Amino acid sequence: MLNSHKSLTNVRLGKLKMSMNAAGSAPGCNGALVGIRVVEFAAIGPIPFCGMLLADMGAEVIRIERPAGSDLGVPVETRFDHLNRGKRSLSVDLKHPAAHGVVHALLARSDVLLEGFRPGTMERLGFGPATVLAARPTLVYGRITGWGSTGPLAAIAGHDLNFIAASGALAAMGEPGVPPPVPLNLIGDFGGAAMHLACGILAALVAAKRDGLGQVVETSIAAGSIALTPMLQGLRQAGIWSAERADNILDGGAPFYRNYATQDARYVAVGAIEAKFYRALLDGLGLLNQLAPGDQMDRANWPETTRIIAERFAAHTNAHWLEVFAGSDACVTPVLNWDEAPSFAQHVAAGHFETVAGQVHPAPQPVLSRTPSRIRGGAPTLGEHNAALLADLGYSPEDVVSLEQQGVTKML
Repeated sequence: MLNSHKSLTNVRLGKLKMSMNAAGSAPGCNGALVGIRVVEFAAIGPIPFCGMLLADMGAEVIRIERPAGSDLGVPVETRFDHLNRGKRSLSVDLKHPAAHGVVHALLARSDVLLEGFRPGTMERLGFGPATVLAARPTLVYGRITGWGSTGPLAAIAGHDLNFIAASGALAAMGEPGVPPPVPLNLIGDFGGAAMHLACGILAALVAAKRDGLGQVVETSIAAGSIALTPMLQGLRQAGIWSAERADNILDGGAPFYRNYATQDARYVAVGAIEAKFYRALLDGLGLLNQLAPGDQMDRANWPETTRIIAERFAAHTNAHWLEVFAGSDACVTPVLNWDEAPSFAQHVAAGHFETVAGQVHPAPQPVLSRTPSRIRGGAPTLGEHNAALLADLGYSPEDVVSLEQQGVTKML
């Protein structure tokens, strides 16, 4: 280990020993992944989301962060950094030679690695799959890239919008004649990449338990976005789905599957696809004498039907229509904003949101009956668990201080 520095003060050492003793191990949880240690190399977008999913399921997720902190594009206080809830923080300068011993020692005691850098970055840092799996054959090595590890764009930067633009999905959204809308990064980052990676990691953990060998689990935001579209690709190839925007059942083209404005400039979402639900919609709107339910799928009628329904919704307030359709199978719901959604009666009753340390979080999903997931706490501050984690790896308090003085690690 490192040589101790004679200049260390007893006060400094005392604080570090207290930190080591107080931090201990991660809070207990009876989740399905208790006993699984995940090392997450700090990144933005899908990697922290994937790590959050595993942490909610009971895994100990250790986030390796740069001493300068992570670049989220906008400053975010720790208490609002919900993607890092329930994790532990080890702040290490991966470019410092002394950091290699720390990280490799941690990986030698871990089950999963998560990384989201450009292709070749981890290899240049000395933590590529060949090196890590040679030392830890049971490790599941999870990685996400933007465009994929090969191809002309592999080393080119991009974000969610760029990747879904090339998937075919973005061109299918919005109204014709105007640029496609800019959707939230739920499609590429979270639904496309993070969810597929989490699924692959869980499968690889099962395989490792069976045969004792880990493996590389890889996806990209581009590939993950495309992987969400098999139904639509099939419908298009069958000639059932139009390439024009707002011209299909699920893209706002149909009068029974779109959003409508109400009198008070609010919106309701209508999803009355099935015939019986469409009849319930027309009944609630008082339009059964004007619109024939049997004409629902006649595309020639869609523009006029949309106009009539839009006028009816615009004649009354949002609250009026929600009262009219309360308990109905017409599939009419309010369009809620971020502040309203947590207090929606259904979400409250079903526990879809949780409050932790004064912060409202989406509740962990899916729900497991025997080994439930749970939020194990808020996000850690930068390097909050340095002392405890380094102690667990065999570093003395003097070693911990020495690492920090060299700039290898950092604690706030």
